[in-house]
Amino acid sequence: MSPMDNWRKSSHSGPGDGNECVEIATSATHVAVRDSKAPARATLTFPRAAFTRFLTTVEEPEGNPPPR
Repeated sequence: MSPMDNWRKSSHSGPGDGNECVEIATSATHVAVRDSKAPARATLTFPRAAFTRFLTTVEEPEGNPPPR
């Protein structure tokens, strides 16, 4: 996998002064997530399909999981 170099604040981060934000970077096959306050620390990397499924799940109303 190539290094992630297109970091940006996630649209799913909360509003405000930016103290509780995550940043994401994408490639053709993966999505990486890191803490914006400590970008040199650990990065979590997920296959794109798994990350997309995660976002779909958290965006669904409670009790209505998306179809598999």
